[in-house]
Amino acid sequence: MASWFRRNLLLVLTIVSVLLGILLGFIGRLFNLTLQSIVLVSFPGEILMRMLKLMILPLIISSLISGLAQLDAKQSGRLGFLAIFYYFATTVIAVVTGIFLVLTIHPGDPTIKHDIGEGTEAKTVSTLETFLDLLRNTFPENIVQATFQQVQTKYIPVKPKIIKKNSSEILQAIANGSLTVMKPSVEYTAGMNVLGVIVFCISFGIVLSQLGEQAQTMVNFFSIMDQVIMKLVMLIMWYSPIGIMCLITGKILEIDDLANMARMLAMYVLTVLLGLIVHALISLPVLFFICTRKNPFTYMRGLLQAWVTALGTASSSATIKETSFTGKPTAVKTINIVTKPADGTDAAPIDANVAVRLKYSTILNSNLD
Repeated sequence: MASWFRRNLLLVLTIVSVLLGILLGFIGRLFNLTLQSIVLVSFPGEILMRMLKLMILPLIISSLISGLAQLDAKQSGRLGFLAIFYYFATTVIAVVTGIFLVLTIHPGDPTIKHDIGEGTEAKTVSTLETFLDLLRNTFPENIVQATFQQVQTKYIPVKPKIIKKNSSEILQAIANGSLTVMKPSVEYTAGMNVLGVIVFCISFGIVLSQLGEQAQTMVNFFSIMDQVIMKLVMLIMWYSPIGIMCLITGKILEIDDLANMARMLAMYVLTVLLGLIVHALISLPVLFFICTRKNPFTYMRGLLQAWVTALGTASSSATIKETSFTGKPTAVKTINIVTKPADGTDAAPIDANVAVRLKYSTILNSNLD
């Protein structure tokens, strides 16, 4: 038992921090703290979120490029295809699950179930435009801009240019500004274009692996960069229990009427929980089994650290660091990839740890066991 605690000390501290955060939050509500006091309580958690978000971009770039650059072209292409397929598949599954649950439960007002087919007059973005936005974000026109902005179609009101003859009422309405039409406009919104960055890094890593010895310096650079980033991430992870505790405590203290809010959001919380349960315990395990032919729940035990962090931070981005460590011990123990170069020289082992940290460990293991 003592050895287990030593091996999983960070996980234990994270779980304890969640429980302490909830406990301190309810105790703090008894003292009617001021807004400034609540801000100070939450401040260590804010620092944690800033540090986590700071590491997202360098972690994605260094891990993807260094991992794919050390594989041959065939392996890189397969891993890149699986990464993109996984992104699209999980997104589609999550969207379909969410729409089905919302239309079934109607968490906002259960009495409007019979109005499913009815909508407002406001123009909404169509499915086609959403798909086109996805393709636009897949191929960003500026990789630097993709690190902080993404494409999104919005409808804006404009005055019609074509007017029928003898339409005095229409002319008057246009003059008054009361007659407009909704026109789709492609705009940039705040937020990192993760898909575009991933596609660029995958392409960069695959091409880098094809250049052979002349690109070894660049490969070494990204490999060392990846090791540096992972060490920084580990330092942040040891600070995360304090930040998570403060985040949870601050969020509980910010709620004015906890009982009333819980009553109003009961159906919403139920819908979200059902969606998470279906996605985490049915959709993702099935997709995992299809790709690996392995027991998904055995692998999911290693995700507990990421789940607890997600519970405390309410951010999927904040868990990238934890999930990046999930397969690392497995890689050291089970994966030993050796390739034979085309020129007939001696086979060289590949550092597969990076590929495992990209969530490809199970795919590789399925071919090596």
